[in-house]
Amino acid sequence: MKYPIGIQDFRTLREGGYAYVDKTEHIHRLLTTGKYYFFSRPRRFGKSLTVATMNELYSGSEELFGGLWVQDHWDFAAMRRPVVWLKFSSSGFRTQGLEAALHNLLNDAAEFHGIELPETSFDRKFQILLKTLSVKGRVVLLIDEYDKPIIDYLDDLPRAEANRELLKSFYSVIKDSDPYLELVFITGVSAFSKVSIFSDLNNIRNISLDAAVNSLVGITETELDTHFAEPLQEVNRGVLRKWYNGYSWSGEETVYNPFSLLTFLSTKRYANYWFETGTPTFLIKALREQGRYDIRKAIGIPTSLVSFDIEHLDPITVLFQAGYLTVTKVLQGGMAYTLDYPNLEVRQSLQRHILRSYQTVTFEDPSVRIFALHHALEQRDLSAAIDIINATLASVPYDLWQRSDEHIFHALIHLTFSLLGAQIKSEVHTARGRCDALVETDDYVYIFEFKIASTAAAALAQITERGYLLPYADDPREQVAVGVNFSTATRQVDDWASLPPSVSSPP
Repeated sequence: MKYPIGIQDFRTLREGGYAYVDKTEHIHRLLTTGKYYFFSRPRRFGKSLTVATMNELYSGSEELFGGLWVQDHWDFAAMRRPVVWLKFSSSGFRTQGLEAALHNLLNDAAEFHGIELPETSFDRKFQILLKTLSVKGRVVLLIDEYDKPIIDYLDDLPRAEANRELLKSFYSVIKDSDPYLELVFITGVSAFSKVSIFSDLNNIRNISLDAAVNSLVGITETELDTHFAEPLQEVNRGVLRKWYNGYSWSGEETVYNPFSLLTFLSTKRYANYWFETGTPTFLIKALREQGRYDIRKAIGIPTSLVSFDIEHLDPITVLFQAGYLTVTKVLQGGMAYTLDYPNLEVRQSLQRHILRSYQTVTFEDPSVRIFALHHALEQRDLSAAIDIINATLASVPYDLWQRSDEHIFHALIHLTFSLLGAQIKSEVHTARGRCDALVETDDYVYIFEFKIASTAAAALAQITERGYLLPYADDPREQVAVGVNFSTATRQVDDWASLPPSVSSPP
């Protein structure tokens, strides 16, 4: 089986004999029930392939749809239309500037259709292109990654603002061109608020959170069974699901990340494929600066989830739109949503990068110390575990400590134990509270309680008094309570103890 890893062109995919998950019924529903759409999804999730499929449908390329659902539900001759397909990812806006890129996009579209455009402003040129083409039939306008000239400059706000203003003028042409248009389908990561790019195009429908299009891109469990049963015969589906499934925009049905899933099927090796193709550096910096390190179970409202103000970025909103958080539950009939990491790939990768952002640039990948900490706990070598925690604390630059000692203690411990596979302040509850961290190995169950400027004895007393270990009373593994106290003066662990006492306990 040939896997279409990174292939975004429908014709290339079909003519090359690559595996294709048939999404044509979803696409047909959109094309026959509306006219103006905006659709947001993360990068490498299938937006461009969806647009390419629409292009071939309206171009009458029936030979590409043999065996697909739409073949018997689409009149290829009668529905043939002139298509203007604008692809911002390949427009050259970074090297040429956005205004020149807009002219080039329009000139290329005109040349494709055998039209000569006058040398005039880009908005006027856009109007002329649509009007002239409409003589051949109402125009299908496909705009892929419309917001890339803004998204790519979120760490350079003056440039992002300037590009937004240019795009606002460009897209304002669409509303007055309604008589010439059959369909407008726009994809991107976000619809921008405040002085919105689409403020003049008030009839566009943002379908990003509609349950009906939840699986328009991505791969469902059913589709996995239908199209990939043979290569999955020797794969542990539970592990696969944990790594790459979990994305949802409805809070119900989940889908697999197609890029990571297809890459895994090709390599048969679990790794962070999607995340590593685009590390969100500016987002990680923003999270650290705002003191946000625990982003699980965040709450979002629809207006903030589908759009944001580039002058006042909310990292949670951008993380959701970029695919690092997903909808886990719809609250109050759609008035709000709970958000969480979609899967292990994203959680591990993002937490590792957040942890590293607190540490010196020369520090090795945090995974090195995470593995060392896990090994120490497997051996019940608590002294070694504390040394690793201290080494992690010591790697934080002095200027960061100056801002907030207590926040950094909490952030580093949360991220370290979460990456370890520990359950952080979530799963272990008693009637009188919950522990700071639970770590389970083959032979031990550890309950950690952390204090700042207190004593290890006080931490152990809290574990005992609140019965944090009681849920594991019948567990055959040894239960170990560990109390840890941090000193704000030395910024290290200055006191720790365990019950029962460890052979490596401090004197």
